[in-house]
Amino acid sequence: MRKLIGFATLFAAGLVVAGGLAASGVADVTTTETVPVTTTVEQTTTEPASTVVSTLEQTTTEKKLIPAKTTTSAGSESSTPTWVWIVLGVLAAAVVGLVVALFTRRGGISAEERQRRLDSAVSTWSAQGWAIVNQTTGSATMSRGSDVMVVSVDDKGQVDARSVARP
Repeated sequence: MRKLIGFATLFAAGLVVAGGLAASGVADVTTTETVPVTTTVEQTTTEPASTVVSTLEQTTTEKKLIPAKTTTSAGSESSTPTWVWIVLGVLAAAVVGLVVALFTRRGGISAEERQRRLDSAVSTWSAQGWAIVNQTTGSATMSRGSDVMVVSVDDKGQVDARSVARP
């Protein structure tokens, strides 16, 4: 049970971290590439007695942001924010934890079952030579020679046999 709860907690923490990275944009990858652009302009001017040809060359540098290549299929776009998926994941983990806790929770046993378990334990000890000194609902005092012990059954059905000092 503890391992399952620990695993569910670790899973939920991973979802929270992954969602936080995606929501803050840390998980997005963009690359910046500088592309030089060269423009050459030729100008020809004609005048009545002479022809002048001049060439003007100008180099400009532009920065263009080229996003990282991602592959997405046409139908995989989702309009649901990431934090909604994180909250749903945490809630699902909590529901699973509660269901496991409810199904593994053991309630107390009935008075009849408690008495049946005590009678079974007392008969086992009697077969080994112990005599019943006193028996009440849920416990019995038994002795063998100078040894005395108390056999009891708790609310969960656990049988306990412990020796006690003789009065």
